[in-house]
Amino acid sequence: MQPVTGAVVWVPPDTTDESLGRLPGDVEVRRIPADGDIPERPGRGDVVIPHVRRSRLRILLPRLAGLRLVQTLSAGVDAFVDVVPEGVILCDAAGVHDIPVAEWVLAAMFAMQRDLPTYAVQQRDAQWQPVSAPAREVSGMRVVILGYGSIGRAVGERLRALGAEVTGVALHARAGARAAAELPVLLPDADAVVILLPLTATTRGMVDAEFIARMKPGALLVNAGRGGVAGTQAIADAVQQGRIRAALDVVDPEPLPADHPLWSGPGTLITPHVAGSSEVFLDRAWRFAGEQVRRYVAGEPLHNVVREGY
Repeated sequence: MQPVTGAVVWVPPDTTDESLGRLPGDVEVRRIPADGDIPERPGRGDVVIPHVRRSRLRILLPRLAGLRLVQTLSAGVDAFVDVVPEGVILCDAAGVHDIPVAEWVLAAMFAMQRDLPTYAVQQRDAQWQPVSAPAREVSGMRVVILGYGSIGRAVGERLRALGAEVTGVALHARAGARAAAELPVLLPDADAVVILLPLTATTRGMVDAEFIARMKPGALLVNAGRGGVAGTQAIADAVQQGRIRAALDVVDPEPLPADHPLWSGPGTLITPHVAGSSEVFLDRAWRFAGEQVRRYVAGEPLHNVVREGY
């Protein structure tokens, strides 16, 4: 890449001055219109940092003159891959979610191993009734992490420190991760399966009824990746039958309909897609985006270039 002068960066309409302060001082900043018509010729736009509706991006991106880079503030890019014009570089923000998602996974696993959802309901109803079955421990668990990128490694490091046995799995075998083709052998022995896959054409529906049937009876399924990777009805059927337990931050569809049987499934914990949220997330994301813009302007190689959907 060649250095760029006079770069124009388009940002979300609600971007704070503090976040804008993470961008290089020599770029021109324009805000994406929150509503109303987008001009036929909005002018130059070297970089777009999106955090608006896909429908508006579909209109804006092709109209910008000289668009070269779309830099997301999230690790997942399934909402953007089909709206970025051909020839424009798409980069994700892999790494910015590692800590909060890893902490959510551990929190969910501890909660499920200690039956905390049951006790939360009892507290609401002012009941004092210890669960009859002995609590399970995280230490000593055999955990398969499906999707062994930066978040998966962060989860694995924390679980190993607690005494769990962790096996990382990626779509294709690589250093530190076994291939997804080995899942039929790995699933029957796993006490927990953590899903952290991105949503692509390959991964959509990967965790289906057949996948769940291979899991160890009573095992815990944790999904903090994307809802579309797992079959919601297949999970609902399995938990209703008492085959598995589930801790889910993502489902398909979102929000989950109020009458869906998954809400009342025994041994189920559901949170509304909040695993990646934390009080420092935006600052971390904008620091990364600012560094990416700096690298673009300087003509340096970019980090986290998306290829094949992730």
